[in-house]
Amino acid sequence: MRTLEPGQALVEFLDRVLERGVLIHADLIISLAGVPLVGLQLRATLAGIETMAHYGLMDRWTGGPEESAEERGFPELAPQAAPRGG
Repeated sequence: MRTLEPGQALVEFLDRVLERGVLIHADLIISLAGVPLVGLQLRATLAGIETMAHYGLMDRWTGGPEESAEERGFPELAPQAAPRGG
């Protein structure tokens, strides 16, 4: 196990995050007295440009193939259908 200098651990962490990428998927519902008031659905990806290009996440910005996330093998990145009101 190697010892890192102060500040070097943060650089090492950021390097790994940008190289491998991080996918954040969160659902938040704020309610009062059991009544849902506000819903928030968050999907965010943090990765280096090379990593995003490798997984096809840059296609939307670069005008690349119109292949869906499910077709690329990432069903968790596919847009979810919005529920219809009755």
